[in-house]
Amino acid sequence: MSDGAARTTYLLVDGENLDATLGSSILGGRPTPDQRPRWERVLAFAEQVWSQPVRPLFFLNASSGFMPMSFVQALLAIGFTPVPLSGEAHEKVVDIGIKRMLDAIAERGGDVLLGSHDGDFAPELERLVADDRQVGLLAFREFTSSALTALDLSVYDLEHDVGAFNVQLPRLRIIPLAEFDPLRYL
Repeated sequence: MSDGAARTTYLLVDGENLDATLGSSILGGRPTPDQRPRWERVLAFAEQVWSQPVRPLFFLNASSGFMPMSFVQALLAIGFTPVPLSGEAHEKVVDIGIKRMLDAIAERGGDVLLGSHDGDFAPELERLVADDRQVGLLAFREFTSSALTALDLSVYDLEHDVGAFNVQLPRLRIIPLAEFDPLRYL
C-alpha cells in the first residue's frame, strides 16, 4: 500500500447485524426511534478516530424488493452511501457484500471501521490487519464474536465509546473500575 496518498477510512455498517443485536439481545424487542443509533454520531466518530477522510457505506438487505426509503433518505442526508443488496433467500446478501468490499479494500488500500458483531468477517479483517492497516470494530463489546476479538484490532463500543445513543441502553456489561459510577445504582 502506498503511503504517499491521503488515507481513507471505509466505514462499513452491517445494518442487519447491529439492528438484530440491539433488538433481540439488548432490548428484547423492536427498538423505538429513541433507542436507535444516531448514525451522524457514528460518522463523526469515524472521522475523528484516525483523523482522516471517511467513506461511509451502509449495507441493507433489499431482497424483498423493498427499501425503507425514509431511512435511506436520512442516511443520504447525513453523508452515508446506502448499499441496498438483493439475492436469493438462502444468501446472506449483506455479509457477502461486505466481504466483497473488504476484499476490494485489501486490493486498493485504505483503513476499515466495521459496524458488526459477525465473526464471518474475521478472515477478511485478519488480512487487512496483517497488511498493517488500521482496522476497528464498532459494536456492543459483549456481543462481539470471539473470532473478531481475537484479532489485533480496535474495538469501539457503540454506546460507551461512540456515544451513538440518546438513551442509556439496558445492558449488563463488565464495568472497568475507572468507569464505575455508584450514583447510577442509587
